[in-house]
Amino acid sequence: MNSLLVMLMMAVSLSTPVFAEEAAEQRAASQDGKSPLMISFAELKWTDLPERKGMQFALLSGDPATGEYTQMRKVLAGTDNPLHRHSSEVTNVIISGVWYTGTDFAAAKDFGPGSIVRMPADWAHVSGCRAGSDCVFYQAGKGKFDFKPVAPTAPK
Repeated sequence: MNSLLVMLMMAVSLSTPVFAEEAAEQRAASQDGKSPLMISFAELKWTDLPERKGMQFALLSGDPATGEYTQMRKVLAGTDNPLHRHSSEVTNVIISGVWYTGTDFAAAKDFGPGSIVRMPADWAHVSGCRAGSDCVFYQAGKGKFDFKPVAPTAPK
C-alpha cells in the first residue's frame, strides 16, 4: 500500500511541470483574443511580487511592468500596506480573505469574498489583508502596476 502511495506522489510531482506549461500555453493562446483562457486555480504559477514582500501574483494576461494586465494575487494574512498610489486604475475582485482599503488606516473598509474594489489612478490609500486568513483576489490594471509610497500629511 505504501508503494502505491509513493508511486502516486511521484506521478503527481512529475506531472506538475506539465500542468504549469499547459497553463502558460493557454495564457499565450488567449492573448490573441480568439481563444478562451481556462486555467484552474491549481494550475496557476505563483511568483513573488518584487515591490511588496508577502505578496504573490499569477499573471493571466498582459504585462504589469509595461501596461494593461490581469492577474491573480495572494497576500499573507496580516499584511499592511502603508499610504501609497498607483499610476493607473486598478480593480480587485476579492475571492477569499478580508481585504481592506481606504484613505487611511482609521477610515479603511473591509471587503470580503465577492467584493469589488476599483481604485482610480493616483488615489492615495492604504490597503492590506486582515489577520486570520490569507487574501486571494483577481486584479485588472488599466496600465502598468507600480507602488508609489506617499508621505502622510500632518493633521490640521
